[in-house]
Amino acid sequence: MPRNLKWKALLIILIVGLAIWRAYPYDRERIHLGLDLQGGIHLLLEAQAGKAVEATADRIVGELRNQAREAGLQGVTVRRLENNDVQVALGSAADSEKVTKFAGEYPEMQLDKQEATTLSYRVRPASRRQIEDNAVQQALETIRNRIDQFGVSEPTVQRQGERRIIVELPGVKDPERAISLIGKTALLEFKLVDDDSSLREALDGKVPLGDEIIYQRVEDKATGAVTKNPYLVKRETLLTGDLLTNAEVNFDTQFNQPYVSITFNKIGGRLFSQITGANVRKRLAIILDNNLYSAPVIQEKIGGGQARITGSFTVDEARDLAIVLRAGSLPAPVTILENRTVGPSLGRDSIERGIRSTIIGGLLVVLFMLVYYRLAGLLANLALVLNLLLLLGAMAQLGATLTLPGIAGIILTVGMAVDANVLIFERIREELREAKTVRAAIDMGYSRAFLTIMDANVTTLIAAVVLFQFGTGPVKGFAVTLSIGIVASMFTAIFVTRTIFDFILWRWRIERLSI
Repeated sequence: MPRNLKWKALLIILIVGLAIWRAYPYDRERIHLGLDLQGGIHLLLEAQAGKAVEATADRIVGELRNQAREAGLQGVTVRRLENNDVQVALGSAADSEKVTKFAGEYPEMQLDKQEATTLSYRVRPASRRQIEDNAVQQALETIRNRIDQFGVSEPTVQRQGERRIIVELPGVKDPERAISLIGKTALLEFKLVDDDSSLREALDGKVPLGDEIIYQRVEDKATGAVTKNPYLVKRETLLTGDLLTNAEVNFDTQFNQPYVSITFNKIGGRLFSQITGANVRKRLAIILDNNLYSAPVIQEKIGGGQARITGSFTVDEARDLAIVLRAGSLPAPVTILENRTVGPSLGRDSIERGIRSTIIGGLLVVLFMLVYYRLAGLLANLALVLNLLLLLGAMAQLGATLTLPGIAGIILTVGMAVDANVLIFERIREELREAKTVRAAIDMGYSRAFLTIMDANVTTLIAAVVLFQFGTGPVKGFAVTLSIGIVASMFTAIFVTRTIFDFILWRWRIERLSI
């Protein structure tokens, strides 16, 4: 066998063998199924990025108040207006210079209006856009972290447009739990319970200045009935979950009930120690997303930077709470614009129909090639089988996800692979009609069809890459199978069949070609 033919044959055997080895599911599912094939949920979320601007303004208001208090400025009040402007009312005109200096430490704000005893600041337009963009990007990462800890295989979390996020979770068996986990803002706050004021009067509308009513949601596990217990708490937040380093589920030794143990960082631990030390015998409310979980009495100063969140938790509820606390709070709430749930039975039907259509389409193509091109058609069919093997092997190697449109991409690949062989075979026929020898006809057929095949496949490949770059899950599945299929068909249609023809011509002296 000629040396060039030998290395070509070895290369083909090596590539096909590697594809079979990668695609064969001997120890696990090598090719992951998409949402439309194994069921799951598809969510379209929108981040309320304006809330991040509001939170930024609130932070600045709080810091300006502290700075004014520490500087001994009497009569200075700071508040956030509805449009997120920050208004500073001065005790006297002499305080203007100091307040202006304090406000200059916040590059997000610009002086909008100045009067004798009032300064008004506005969030700069560029800063507003940056805050909103950062909020959406941080929400994306937070949701991705939560899903990773939730344990979903092959999730899709990607940004769409300025404020929207697409989430696809294949194989999720409990959609409501997953949606709850994703949508929680997870703002953890510690506030003091106001036991000195009347809760009854507050419920009648006489809420003391600086207080608010927060409810504790209690569910009866036996009946499913939910009751809401009101608490009157101080509006001021003493500590937030931003200072957490860890959250994990533990069980108490007495009743074996789950609770969430939280650990603060160094700054949070010091603040928690100061808060508990200054408020012994008072109740400290632990609030997540405006829902009070527990309000234990502070028995003594607590050091070590550790606390626990108790409640009527199930193990799953405690685990989900720990997940959202570890992953961090969303910088802005998210709303669900679209919620599609695909059942596993629908996914199985899609797989069966996709496989059936692939088999039927493949058999029709194989039959046509055998009848119309005879021996050459047999070689084209062999190349077609190898093409499918290479496609599956490459998808398994890349960890690609197979979707229903991806199956459509495989079917289209079958047609394109045969199309390349048709172009080559028709060129060979033309050369044979001009009384060329079999070898000359094959040489000319491949060389003249090559550029046409290359042009058609490259343009299709470019379109597939664009679809993959800008498409969502199912569309990406189509783009992946189409892209891999195009490369595989180029290899099988041009390289493999040509090598087989060369082997036949070397092994047997053929004067007529069955084509």
